[in-house]
Amino acid sequence: MDSEINSKVNLQEILNTLEVDRKKIAETYQTCYILAGLTILILIVSIFIRFPALGVFGCLVPLIIGIVMYFRIDDEAKKYKSAYKINVVGAALKSINETLAITPLSGLPEYEFVSSELFTTEPDRYKTQDLITGTTDKTSFWFAEVHAEYKTQTQTKNGTRTEWHTIFEGIIFAADFNKNFNVSTVVRPKSFGASLGAWFSKNVFSFGNTEVVQLENTDFDNKFVTYSKNQIEARYILTPAMMERILDLNNKCDETISISFIHSKMYIAFPLSQNYFEAPIHSSLLAPDLLTDDLSIVKFMHDIVHELDLNTRIWGKE
Repeated sequence: MDSEINSKVNLQEILNTLEVDRKKIAETYQTCYILAGLTILILIVSIFIRFPALGVFGCLVPLIIGIVMYFRIDDEAKKYKSAYKINVVGAALKSINETLAITPLSGLPEYEFVSSELFTTEPDRYKTQDLITGTTDKTSFWFAEVHAEYKTQTQTKNGTRTEWHTIFEGIIFAADFNKNFNVSTVVRPKSFGASLGAWFSKNVFSFGNTEVVQLENTDFDNKFVTYSKNQIEARYILTPAMMERILDLNNKCDETISISFIHSKMYIAFPLSQNYFEAPIHSSLLAPDLLTDDLSIVKFMHDIVHELDLNTRIWGKE
């Protein structure tokens, strides 16, 4: 009990210290915005009264001051955001599980994103951050925010136009499944494209020897398409109980999840648009609901181990 009280007291002290930094950063940013507005106003007035010299020389002073202030405070803002993640979020995670730790500048490596086989397109641009690791009972798990994109290039009369398209944006969760799988088994949302691919895989040919697995749970087959190179192993993994747990987990999400079982690990992709674990700049750190959303998503990820009963060791690694 004493350690819990001390932990809350220490966290409050950290928040009080960072709140002073936040206010300074917010006020400086606000000053920069005012100087930018003043620059634009002077420029508009100089055009209206046809006095360009006023626009040139009148804009220089607030513009230069604003730029210098912005770059100086931007460095402090980065330090503040990093301190928030390490000291505030890092400390708050311990209230869920003592083993939880956050590494802001790390994430899910691109090679692991590709090898998870959750998606059929390899990224041309890949960003990841806020790696959280932990252990619950016998199961190690980790997850991170990921934004993966691919590009298309089109030739136009003005040259080459490059467009970026999102493959995935959200959180990738990974856990030790305590079994060395002989092949990969992938469960993807049942969309029109997936349904068409599944029909071809079943009736025309197999993609790289990967076949659609027909499972006995109708609700599961209506929601997902399951691919594997080994029908027996896929059914061994996706037991009736496991399929029910996956459906229950999916029902708690706004968008349909994707799952793969590969290299003795399980990966789950959760599409999300919100960016978590970010320090507020223009709102107080002392708000009572400051960490509500962040801790809620961490608790959700942490509970997956129990939701899917990953601690039940029905297999041993070979």
